[in-house]
Amino acid sequence: MTTYNAPLRDMQFVMNDVLKIESFADLPGFADASPDLVDAILTEGAKIAEEVLHPLNQSGDKQGCRLENGVVRIPDGFKEAYDTYVQGGWGGLTSDPAYGGQGLPHVVGIAVSEMISAANMAFSMYPGLTHGAYAAIHAHGSDEQKQTYLPNMVSGKWAGTMNLTEPHCGTDLGLMRTKAAPQDDGSYKITGTKIFISAGDHELTENIIHLVLAKIAGGPEGIKGVSLFIVPKFLVNEDGSCGARNGVTCGSLEEKMGIHGNSTCVLNYEDATGYLIGTSHKGMRAMFTMMNAARLGVGMQGMSQSVVSYQNALTYANERLQGRSLTGPKAPDQAADPIIVHPDIRRMLMDQKAFNEGARALMYWTALQGDLSHLSPDEAVRERSDDLMGLITPVIKGYLTDKGFAHSVNAQQVLGGHGYIQESGLEQFVRDARITMIYEGANGVQALDLVGRKLAANGGRAIFGFFAELDAALKEHEGDEALKPYHDTLADGKAYLEDATNWLMENGLKNPDNAGAASVDYLHLFGLVLMAYVWLKMAKAAQEKMANGSGEDTFYDNKLKTARYFVDRIFPDAAAHLAKLKSGAASMMALQADAF
Repeated sequence: MTTYNAPLRDMQFVMNDVLKIESFADLPGFADASPDLVDAILTEGAKIAEEVLHPLNQSGDKQGCRLENGVVRIPDGFKEAYDTYVQGGWGGLTSDPAYGGQGLPHVVGIAVSEMISAANMAFSMYPGLTHGAYAAIHAHGSDEQKQTYLPNMVSGKWAGTMNLTEPHCGTDLGLMRTKAAPQDDGSYKITGTKIFISAGDHELTENIIHLVLAKIAGGPEGIKGVSLFIVPKFLVNEDGSCGARNGVTCGSLEEKMGIHGNSTCVLNYEDATGYLIGTSHKGMRAMFTMMNAARLGVGMQGMSQSVVSYQNALTYANERLQGRSLTGPKAPDQAADPIIVHPDIRRMLMDQKAFNEGARALMYWTALQGDLSHLSPDEAVRERSDDLMGLITPVIKGYLTDKGFAHSVNAQQVLGGHGYIQESGLEQFVRDARITMIYEGANGVQALDLVGRKLAANGGRAIFGFFAELDAALKEHEGDEALKPYHDTLADGKAYLEDATNWLMENGLKNPDNAGAASVDYLHLFGLVLMAYVWLKMAKAAQEKMANGSGEDTFYDNKLKTARYFVDRIFPDAAAHLAKLKSGAASMMALQADAF
């Protein structure tokens, strides 16, 4: 049986000492997010994660979902856990108060989401998909659509999904075949098949509000002809109650590697009644609101599986006796030393610890940018934060999930053979983490989006703004000897990233394959620079707290030691990524296809 303990002290450190969210109290939503309230929210969130959700993680994985006579059954205990989640108001934590939400900042919501996902990733996807669908309707739906659907979605009475992928097309959505036929009453009849639909059908809620991409006949070819529709599982009566069953059914459940507790469905639409969101043939714009939120959420999932697998590997490393320390026995009264004395075990655990703490700070900082992009009264701040969000989203999704999976594997490796068997639970974390690199846009696509679209957007305004952000941080801490290792690491990182960006601008235009070949290394280089940026922020905060006599010197000293490990043992990979990307596409593309 695995365990999960919410890292509340680390969360509080990032919120209060690094981001200082109390300083934004003049913004809507933040006024209510006092440190005391945020601490109370995190404490209560930890209870539901640790006591309600994590005990269902392994049992839900083993039992899985099943389709019986057209009805999707989810694992035992999930319905009761969902009801507890809903009764606590957790689904509406950051939602608009106009529709029953609490209106708290997204930076608070992401912290709660981290705990829920770490405790039980498969469960977390049910309310997670609902919130994504809520965001798309909230941003692009009509007033009538918002009033019809959002209150029940915010409360958790109704759920939501996103339907993009079809059997013959995934990333290239312009190839989709699902059709939308206009009706005299302004609705549409939706016909087609969607696959890989997370939380596609279940009995957790009274209704499920599907957001479905489809093509209206006579529209433009390809992706420009795609529209987005609301297609409820049950039609909604004028009084807001659920009416007749719509023409959408679950054809089958996907048999998959992990997240067995989540119902991943094949959904068949047969003349289902749907309602257009926004403008016809502009569906991708609306869907991207949901997809971008989902990509940040998936990055958080990758981090969360690294966190929970680390905790369980650490417990094992402290308890498992095997061999003796290279520098002499550390537990001479026992037959062997605990394996945490061995440098290679330390390497794997420290890699995870440095990643987990840096990734958490990066996720929360990015969520804060999202809040500022909507709430700041300063137009320049809104633009800067929105640019940063757009630029960093593919990095968050790609880097955090690549590393989250790799670190889950490392945690499994700490347990050796015990990590490979089901009883330990570590192999489940590996299986669950694996999907994060694939869905919401495979990580290779995220890298292409970064170098192909995000760098060039608005004449490079976002990347140059990010460099200015780094310059400001470097100037602020220039000459501070105590911060020199972290300052110099960030300075090196900025130089590497500028070099890589200039190389792409010059060589990617000459040969697009150069950009494609460099894209993943560029994304990972970018991820390391972002981590260097937030580790500098954390090192500064830790040193300030120690200087002010906080009484927690051990906590802050350990934070600085972890920061130094990042500098010494993780960041040097940045130089390798730069060297690889600058080698170009020649050797990668040299072989003919039939020579592989």
